[in-house]
Amino acid sequence: MFIPIFTRPRGARRRPLGSAPMFSRQQVPNALTLLRLVFAAGFFVALEGWRYADGPTWVVHLAVALFVIAAVTDALDGYLARRWEVVSAFGRIMDPFCDKVLVLGAFAYLAGPRMVVEAWATEGRLVPTATAVVPAVVVILLARELLVTAVRGVAEAMGIAFPARAAGKIKMILQSVGVPLILLLAAHGRPDEHAWVFAINAGIVVAITVATIWSGWPYIAAVAPIMRGGAPPIAPAPLVEPVEPPPTRGD
Repeated sequence: MFIPIFTRPRGARRRPLGSAPMFSRQQVPNALTLLRLVFAAGFFVALEGWRYADGPTWVVHLAVALFVIAAVTDALDGYLARRWEVVSAFGRIMDPFCDKVLVLGAFAYLAGPRMVVEAWATEGRLVPTATAVVPAVVVILLARELLVTAVRGVAEAMGIAFPARAAGKIKMILQSVGVPLILLLAAHGRPDEHAWVFAINAGIVVAITVATIWSGWPYIAAVAPIMRGGAPPIAPAPLVEPVEPPPTRGD
């Protein structure tokens, strides 16, 4: 007597032999990474439609919503990639790239002419923006990212794993929380009329800048012996069994 060990539910369609699911688990983190780039572009477009003291506040709300969603995808894609063990070369390249586009682009806009208080610019104030962000802050952020990217590239070429540091995670959290707060305070708090609002924005910017410099220091300390021609601070992985570094999230 033949007893079937598997029966297809009534009405279910037969999948052709050799066909794969439309959307595999490995594609989900990569799709979220690319989606973050789309949200970042929408964030930049929204800020193009707003100027301090003149633009509608709903534009700022839209920009903040897009930035927050992009930041959530940043945390989610890495979590899913590690949980499902589907870390890919595409994700390792595109994830930090999309992160840097979002964060560096955000601070470039926060330091841009649309955030300038005209009266402060006329007075020649050192910090004429309602967001308290100046181009020097953007330069520091960019320099840190370029340094970490260069150090990580050299280290990985030598077979040295550079895992994510706690300082980098703190820096990422401060940036992800700080950008929306700065925008909302600039849009609703009128820093040109309330000194305490500008002081809060300035404090957020200083905290982010200090955290950025602090998070870059461990990379300098770790790579210094290599630059002097000495022994690496972290033992290289054996050549017979190379160890793939973890995703660069929060570096």
